[in-house]
Amino acid sequence: MTDLSTSDTSPMLRVTDLAHRVSLETDTLTILQGVSLEINRGESVAIVGRSGSGKTTLLGLLAGLDTPTEGTVALDGAEISSLSEDERAKLRASRVGFVFQSFQLLPALSALENVMLPLELAGIDAPEVRAKELLVRVGLGERLNHTPRQLSGGEQQRVAIARAFASDPVVLFADEPTGNLDNRTGQDVSDLLMALNREQGTTLVMVTHDEQLAARCGRQLHIEAGILTEPESARERAH
Repeated sequence: MTDLSTSDTSPMLRVTDLAHRVSLETDTLTILQGVSLEINRGESVAIVGRSGSGKTTLLGLLAGLDTPTEGTVALDGAEISSLSEDERAKLRASRVGFVFQSFQLLPALSALENVMLPLELAGIDAPEVRAKELLVRVGLGERLNHTPRQLSGGEQQRVAIARAFASDPVVLFADEPTGNLDNRTGQDVSDLLMALNREQGTTLVMVTHDEQLAARCGRQLHIEAGILTEPESARERAH
């Protein structure tokens, strides 16, 4: 079993010479190449790029949802690129939160039950109390027993955000969190996401094509054709 110990002085994420390729019938497609970066604890970082630029693939590798072709990824002191599938799942369950563009709520469960589920799976005491607190915090105290189809898109994303923060993750990954929302609702959801990030001190790594949303993060990274770049001013602020 690989050691999953943490270090308060190490970066939350450290990526070294990351590459990801996919074998096709007659060729090999390079999705990412030569990616190296560090993200400190408590930072908010946006990864910005056009569709097909490799940003969602990068997010999946950072979160341990996939393994790179080359290079290493260390999350909270654990080199996840060398962990087994079960070890990566354990790490994600204990330290990582996710917010997706498509919400990914379980349709048969109420808002309360959707937020309670990861707490129950983690064996956390009083999951209903914690879930209710979070749903009240995201403005859904009157909608606890509504199922996803009884909620608007913005309300569903609020449930998803509450679920993501339920187990106090050390890092939250958000993939186009406002992509399915209208401008006003998207603004409200991004306000909430940034507020919770500040309140809980969670490291936030967000993929978005929305430059306005990206500008709210402390750093912006740009990806094009699988190559990641960062403005010099952003690197200086990070160190």
